[in-house]
Amino acid sequence: MRVNLLHEMIDRSADRDPEQEAFRFLGNSLTYQALASLSSRLAGVLMNHGVRRGDRVGIYMNKALETPVAIFGILKAGAAYVPIDPGAPVERVATMLQHCGVRHLITGNDKRTQIQTLLDGKAGLDCVIGLSDSPKGGVQSISWDAIRDAPPVAPAKVIPEDIAYIMYTSGSTGRPKGITHTHSSGLSYARAIADLYAITASDRFGNHSPLHFDISLFDYLCAPLCGATTIIIPEPYTKLPASLSELMETERMTVWFSAPHALTLLLLRGVLDKRDLTTLRWVIFGGEPFPPKYLGALMAQWPHARFSNSYGPAEVNMCTYHHVDEPVIEATETIPIGRAWGIAEALIVDENDHQVVPGAPGELLIRSPTRMRSYWRAPALNAACFYRRNVTDDIEDVFYRTGDIVAEDSVHGMLFLGRKDRQIKIRGFRIELDEVEAVLAEHDSVEEAGSYTARDGTEIEAAVTIHNHSSVAADDLLRHCADRLPPYAIPQAVHIIDAFPRTTSQKIDRRALAAQFDAEETD
Repeated sequence: MRVNLLHEMIDRSADRDPEQEAFRFLGNSLTYQALASLSSRLAGVLMNHGVRRGDRVGIYMNKALETPVAIFGILKAGAAYVPIDPGAPVERVATMLQHCGVRHLITGNDKRTQIQTLLDGKAGLDCVIGLSDSPKGGVQSISWDAIRDAPPVAPAKVIPEDIAYIMYTSGSTGRPKGITHTHSSGLSYARAIADLYAITASDRFGNHSPLHFDISLFDYLCAPLCGATTIIIPEPYTKLPASLSELMETERMTVWFSAPHALTLLLLRGVLDKRDLTTLRWVIFGGEPFPPKYLGALMAQWPHARFSNSYGPAEVNMCTYHHVDEPVIEATETIPIGRAWGIAEALIVDENDHQVVPGAPGELLIRSPTRMRSYWRAPALNAACFYRRNVTDDIEDVFYRTGDIVAEDSVHGMLFLGRKDRQIKIRGFRIELDEVEAVLAEHDSVEEAGSYTARDGTEIEAAVTIHNHSSVAADDLLRHCADRLPPYAIPQAVHIIDAFPRTTSQKIDRRALAAQFDAEETD
């Protein structure tokens, strides 16, 4: 069976080995046969309740064995799945649902309170799937038990260029932006990873990242393509490194992909000397720089495994890699992001879009079949984020502007030097500092806001000036942020100041601002 669509992966794996475990969670499992059947039943229910090709269906649930059923059921219904951060403030969730036009939402009983709040706030939902009893408000509600009893149906007719999923990330205007991917881009990503890391049906993936984090695509797309098994790691385990390492040992994981922060916690507090993790053959990391001192120590701890740095914004899934085959000794060494993989082309350009000479810094542009179609309902952003190169009068190459500044190294490929804009990553989460400022500026008492990274880029702080005669405390502003931002984007501190330092063009001098408070802390 030739796979052309993402949901065809699980049906092919079910045909090949129906009893192979597809996903495991808390000791329970779904075989590929069960996953194929349940997702077809869910697809039928969705279609019977009005879902059509091109619709968007939200997934708003904590990690569960039903998560892959939701993904592939939505795809079989011809729709695109929209993963929603289960820990985000309800107001932010409502904004994403409304922006994406989500009318059907898949959830679980542990989100009942938030669902009711969404419905009370007129989120525009027609149907909620996953609650054992109906919420107030008259919205259609279907339980998971009803899904299991529903008849399976044939998948809706879609083609590879149809939308498969939309992932939301921070936006500089204070509003999240949706990254739209097709079946074709997702499948290209899964195939490229399977080839690069030689994935087979005997592999066992550790799904550390939540569904709304793009790293999770590695587990939810690549493993089913190859008929491998994915162990969904419960969220509490991600905060308890010793328990996590025990789970890794018990489940005999062979392939790991996470942000470096998770691996650092495992190294420092995961009692690795007491665990037998010799089944690990690939340890892949990405999303942020990995401190070399920790990477080197982990490589010494797991000499049997190979390590690989994976790079790529969610807009292109992944586009470069660097296998770290030698010990990382020098603490000041930078881990390369490597070279573009075989299906991608990389350009490094200056501020005028001219290709730089080898070794010179510039912005990285990527052309790849894994590239997103566009940002959802963001024409101005789409006009700015693509670089087009004419091949002939009728043909052009389209590159995505990553906004990352890199330099080519003749030995190791590319080195990451920083961001062109003010987008940062902390613990693997992508954050727009401009979004933090926009949220603070929404507060009635705030006149102007500025944000910056502190403590060597590991935390966010902010400062504000307030209107005359206003009375507001820093704690009030932090609560304001907590109601509107995901937990990882909330500043560690908000300083109330009389005036901002300025550049000669009268813009806020954020470097001076950061230096000011760093100096105060060291006094």
